[in-house]
Amino acid sequence: MTKATKKFETEVQQLLDLVIHSLYSNRDIFLRELISNASDAIDKVRFESHSSEAVMEGNADWRIKIIPDKAAGTITISDNGIGMSILEVEENIGTIARSGTRSFMESMKGKTLQEHPEMIGQFGVGFYSSFMVADQVTIITRKGGHDKNNACSWESTGDGSYTIEECEKESRVTDVILHLKEEMREYLDEWKIRSIVKKYSDYVQYPIVMDISRDETPKGVDGKEIEGAGTITKTTEETLNSMKAIWTRSKGEITD
Repeated sequence: MTKATKKFETEVQQLLDLVIHSLYSNRDIFLRELISNASDAIDKVRFESHSSEAVMEGNADWRIKIIPDKAAGTITISDNGIGMSILEVEENIGTIARSGTRSFMESMKGKTLQEHPEMIGQFGVGFYSSFMVADQVTIITRKGGHDKNNACSWESTGDGSYTIEECEKESRVTDVILHLKEEMREYLDEWKIRSIVKKYSDYVQYPIVMDISRDETPKGVDGKEIEGAGTITKTTEETLNSMKAIWTRSKGEITD
């Protein structure tokens, strides 16, 4: 399939207009919604693997990875869930068939998103919150168990249309890449990402990870820092969430 440019259905574009034009002031929730979608995708591949082991592709190291790239101005949310075929991408994102957009729009009549911040996650339309912070969104995905040549690349600037084409992808990992608006670059900062994950996604049952770089002074065999050795940059992958639901914790751990 060559690259094709298609238009969103009317209801989807109405939703995009609602989101993009600041009717919802808490932009932090875009990350919550994308993490929630990634968690659902992992749930689905685990479920489908009971009847078809092929979808697993030997990859059961469940994780949701956040990749901020300050040089490129992008933040990527990557998961090793079920992935999507090109048909599923169109059904789930370009149309209202499964996105719940029509129900959402009906429920929003006479209301504002500020008054009902929980609503965007209730109808399966959370993906579109990406456009609150990004002026271009790219999805690269492949359905588990499908050939590597049957991956899909989807891209939109939220202007009423999107492009879609088949591409090649070695693994079933889904990458959602947000090209951030200039004024939204704070979402590339480690502290900002950590605070959002802690506030909204700490309970997610899969590890939410991110590469963290720190400057360190080299140490000798005795464990002491080597004087005059300067510093080296060390990068480690850290898990940002506790993976414990609040109702499973002891009362002593929970504040008001």
